[in-house]
Amino acid sequence: MRFTPEELEAARDRVVPDVVASDLRVLFCGINPGLMTAVTGHHFARPGNRFWPVLHAAGFTPRQLRPAEQGELLDHGLGVTNVVARPTARADELTAQEYREGGRLLAEKVARLRPRWLAVAGVTAYRVAFDDKHAAIGPQERTLGATRIWALPNPSGLNAHWTPATMAEEYGRLRAAAFAES
Repeated sequence: MRFTPEELEAARDRVVPDVVASDLRVLFCGINPGLMTAVTGHHFARPGNRFWPVLHAAGFTPRQLRPAEQGELLDHGLGVTNVVARPTARADELTAQEYREGGRLLAEKVARLRPRWLAVAGVTAYRVAFDDKHAAIGPQERTLGATRIWALPNPSGLNAHWTPATMAEEYGRLRAAAFAES
């Protein structure tokens, strides 16, 4: 589906609802909604975003879900939210203060929902939101209560450092850890 520049710009004020429940195995966390996500109300909705194909390739879902099917994540013990709720055309429109406040609000959300893992899809966003300048892709030492944290590569099509295959491998490492637990 195509949207006009005016429709995309009008979406800057929209709130994209989280797809969450208590006690999830993994709560995936994007940086912030893009304008396409804001227009549709579906997470990772931009056609070039690799979240949905990588999630399936990593074994989290039995088939590749479309953004409009995001509610089915809950059936698999998965959810999705964002560090920052404000939609933008690009993540570089966000301020460090927005990331830090987003990290604070995310910690509150995690305390309330108690997922086993919080998976932040974007290590740079994780570093700023949680003031951890040395974080690398993979499991983190920090926890939020009993919730463990995993920094994942950002699935944006702009993240050329990671191919779909290498992203699926890293997401698969998280899956193995999240589903190895009873």
